[in-house]
Amino acid sequence: MCVFTNPGICSVMPVADVASLEGTGTYTLSSAEHSFAKKNSGEGRSGLHEAVCAMIGVIASPPTAGLAASGEMPSPSAPGCFFSEELRRAKTAVPVYLMNLPLSLSAQVANNAWMDEMSAVDREVRPASAISQFLELYRHISGQAIVYLLPSRPGLQDQPYVANLAAVLPHCHEDTVLISRFRASARARESAVGTEFFRLMEFSVHEMPEAVGGSEAFFEGEADLKHVHGNVYVGGYGLRTSLNALEWTAERFGMRIIPYRITDPYLYHLDCCVLRLTNDAMLVCTSLAEPGFLRELEKHCQIIDVTLDEARAGITNSLVLADQILCDTDIGLLDEGNRQYAVERAKIRRLEEICGRLGRSLHTFCLSEFYKSGALLSCLVLPVRHASADSL
Repeated sequence: MCVFTNPGICSVMPVADVASLEGTGTYTLSSAEHSFAKKNSGEGRSGLHEAVCAMIGVIASPPTAGLAASGEMPSPSAPGCFFSEELRRAKTAVPVYLMNLPLSLSAQVANNAWMDEMSAVDREVRPASAISQFLELYRHISGQAIVYLLPSRPGLQDQPYVANLAAVLPHCHEDTVLISRFRASARARESAVGTEFFRLMEFSVHEMPEAVGGSEAFFEGEADLKHVHGNVYVGGYGLRTSLNALEWTAERFGMRIIPYRITDPYLYHLDCCVLRLTNDAMLVCTSLAEPGFLRELEKHCQIIDVTLDEARAGITNSLVLADQILCDTDIGLLDEGNRQYAVERAKIRRLEEICGRLGRSLHTFCLSEFYKSGALLSCLVLPVRHASADSL
């Protein structure tokens, strides 16, 4: 089954399902979230707490007010384990993601091959359209997962693409995150926001060193590091993330990283070539993969081949959410005679075939405003905790 969303500009709706808040009229953020909002809100601006409450239509209440009134405070957890321990204690098995409302989105500075082919006029982002398309995706994901919204900072044109911000390492005993060190100078300031956010979430936060083995090191997050199972990962390197960064990561965190060398300028992150479908299967653009990589990966999972055209159309830039696969497409905006229409139709049919084999449904979203940055759906979502985290 394939479910399409409205490809046009949709009206702004409430950000999330707030049925759990009905009858209360209040919504309380944690002390960490309130502190982060206060620090980043600036003088004369409303903080994240007030902004979120305004968007979902409830009254803001001070953090921990309910706990203070009852005299009950949560018991402390071990350092670096608070997040996972509290979710386990609450028996919450849903996945957790990080996203960013595209308030700072811009495509003025071209930093990839797709953007280089567009004029400055073609890259001009329409803010209302971008937010509308984002909310359509956000509402769908938040209906089946916990979604944190990273506060926006002015001047960070690519901040919505949180998949590049960091990589959460599910094989580690503690809640562990590795913050990115971007190759593109326009994105360098994003790292500090991510570091502060995850520290407030009580994660064990690590940063990529500037140099490894005498050479500069770069790492661009979950988009270049895909978990297979246990301590086994696939790591993309070559255009954004550097090989020495993967080597340092493997040694530092006791990981086995299977390196995938990226050479196609239009497929500059690993998520443009690889998608983890299940514990036992991955989509891979094999025509761009080295034989040694394929031999090593097939020891750990089934490899399902995708063509170069399918990869460039964004077939692996999808999100696996429970029994669904989420993918972007602008097919609703294209004429049937357009060559790109045929490409998008072929991509959708291939994904429908894959979903049929796996017993999943396909849901598509129009994210045309984000194409102006050379970005697709997976760029907008950073996995913080998988639903199956306890069994990894």
